[in-house]
Amino acid sequence: MRLKKPRTLSKRSILFFSLIMLAKSYFAWYYLFEDGPTWTTWFKEIPFVLLIFCLIEWFATKRKIAIYMFVNLLITVLFFSLIVYHNHFGIIATSQVIGQAKQVGAVKKSIFSVMHPQYMLIFLDIIIITFVMFSRKKAVAWKKAMSRRSNRKVVAALFCVSFAICVMNIFPNQASMNETIQAEQMGILNYEAYALLAEREEELIELSKINQSVIDQTKGIEAQSNPLLFGAAKGKNLIIIQMESFQNFLINLSIDGQEITPNLNKLAAGNFYFPRFYQQVGQGNTSDAEFIVNTSFYVPPNGPATDIYAPKELPSLPKLLQAQGYDTATFHTNEVDFWNRGELYEALGFDRFYDKSYFGEDDTVFYGASDEVLYKKTSQELARMDQSAQPFYSHVISMSSHNPFSIPESKYKMTLPERFEGTLVGDYIRAQNYADYALGQFIDELKQNGVWDNSLIALYGDHRGLPIFSLKDEDKVLLEEILNHEYTERDLINIPLIIASKGITTPTVKDQLGGQVDILPTVSNLLGVTLDNHIHFGQDLLNESAYNLLPQRYYLPTGSFVNNEELFLSGSGFEDGQHYTLSGDGAKPLQSTEDEFNRALELLQLSDSYVTQLPDREVAEVEQ
Repeated sequence: MRLKKPRTLSKRSILFFSLIMLAKSYFAWYYLFEDGPTWTTWFKEIPFVLLIFCLIEWFATKRKIAIYMFVNLLITVLFFSLIVYHNHFGIIATSQVIGQAKQVGAVKKSIFSVMHPQYMLIFLDIIIITFVMFSRKKAVAWKKAMSRRSNRKVVAALFCVSFAICVMNIFPNQASMNETIQAEQMGILNYEAYALLAEREEELIELSKINQSVIDQTKGIEAQSNPLLFGAAKGKNLIIIQMESFQNFLINLSIDGQEITPNLNKLAAGNFYFPRFYQQVGQGNTSDAEFIVNTSFYVPPNGPATDIYAPKELPSLPKLLQAQGYDTATFHTNEVDFWNRGELYEALGFDRFYDKSYFGEDDTVFYGASDEVLYKKTSQELARMDQSAQPFYSHVISMSSHNPFSIPESKYKMTLPERFEGTLVGDYIRAQNYADYALGQFIDELKQNGVWDNSLIALYGDHRGLPIFSLKDEDKVLLEEILNHEYTERDLINIPLIIASKGITTPTVKDQLGGQVDILPTVSNLLGVTLDNHIHFGQDLLNESAYNLLPQRYYLPTGSFVNNEELFLSGSGFEDGQHYTLSGDGAKPLQSTEDEFNRALELLQLSDSYVTQLPDREVAEVEQ
């Protein structure tokens, strides 16, 4: 009589664990998809689970419960990881992202900042079952009963039906452009399997068919024969400053009478300021921004540019300027191996890099020396380089305002209003206030040592700082107070660009649309460097200013783009996409067209095809 219940349970073991997986699927859907779980969730998730469980029932005779628990744990860890990643980046991660797990140790503070306690509930069943198995005598009888074989005909039939349903979930939804919608249509587990196993070799356009005329025509622009300001900064040094997680709404922002970024406000007010400027980074985030700015290519469809494109012989801004006699160097306080930057710098052709081994670890904030140390040591080195007869190009990467923005109290340069204390928005504001303070010191030092007057300076944000999906209700309220409207994707990817050079730039707000891909052609024009023999996907913002088309990927669904009037987010295709006016005026008629949607995809394919077919570079080392 005592074994009756365990035997009954053993006959339904596949049902028992399937119900657990169903509950976890609903839990994951609640956090991953805007509309949460529906009645179809079981139909999309359970068949995949049953495929695995049928194999267990067919082959496992010993330690069956241990195998079930192991599979349970694997799927649970997958769901948990997807939830945490989505909360930070707003996308459904795949095996390509999981392949970057080596970076987790370096950014664990950022990960923990979006790991909410309620997420741990997904492990509750594992804890309970493990406790029962190790603490109750009945567990022995349960294990023994579960080793009994199930009816093989029933298992085989269930396997075939489950396989058929999985196929029905996957194949009709392969063409969906929006990766999140695709995961919702297929089911999470089906989507992950599809992303892992499906061979997605993108069709490459022949190199002979890729030229600047084709790119410009696809973008919808015409190159200028006599561009304005060509060579206005000829012979000057070039200093490009990349600001960590810096969004455009910070410029000219005051909270209760306190300026958040007084130094950047002054810089923007006295020079060329581009407020309608947008990020275009991918999985590599900060390192992707370095890649785009130095190449004017788009990021790869899967993986960071530092891994996918670093093996290539990349045409680049450092190489263009070296041909003009420039010395080139890049400055970053983290280790050069992080995100494979050493390989990227070699591919880009920088003469030297300066990393943690140069800046030290005496005054660290997050992943390297503070911005104060970065700018102080960089300004000294730039002053030395400026003594040479040849001009220089330096790319300076700030980092102290990195997520999760919890800078040390010793770096506080402002007092937050009480309502901002203890919030992500408040931490972000304070970190960016410190970044602005350190930048102000850098500007002062460059002016004092004479480098400023002899240089062209371009400053931009690398990527968004405040991810929508990580915001609590209190953060959303604070952002709406700051922005005077709801915080959306158009605010998320909006970063500033400021260009300054004594005697050249004037106090001007430039309203033309721009993206990170446009920085290379814009500064090249000012420096008098022709791009006649250099394929590029950006445009000179000082001349080709009537229209722009900015394809997006990774942070936004593939097929998304920004045009002069709107941010368009793709759905399964164009027809079910979402339109966001850049002005925030939802009353305007829809400004994005299917032709732009198709051209944005074509631009990405042109860039992917061109870079993929570049020759592999010979191994060499960048000087440290």
